[in-house]
Amino acid sequence: MRLDDNFASPIRFSLMASLGDDMELDFGTLADILQVGDSALSKAISHLQITGYVAVRKGFAASRPRTWVRSTIAGQKAFAGHLQALRAIVELGGQQMP
Repeated sequence: MRLDDNFASPIRFSLMASLGDDMELDFGTLADILQVGDSALSKAISHLQITGYVAVRKGFAASRPRTWVRSTIAGQKAFAGHLQALRAIVELGGQQMP
């Protein structure tokens, strides 16, 4: 496996880590979890949506507009591959220690 440049941004990486498999979170909850501003989160979501790694659903909750985000199967596979590549790097580095 190789590293996926789409997860090079700490916000995009953390966003995918927060979503997990079959989990949908609303924009406000994601902003709180990731401790980022609306603009930075919006850009990260847009980037991952263009790549097909997340799906966005808009609707209303208690008559207020809401945006929900969910990882796609392609996104879950790509993120799992990215994590596997990171683990391989860590293992390789650990083998170099005396």
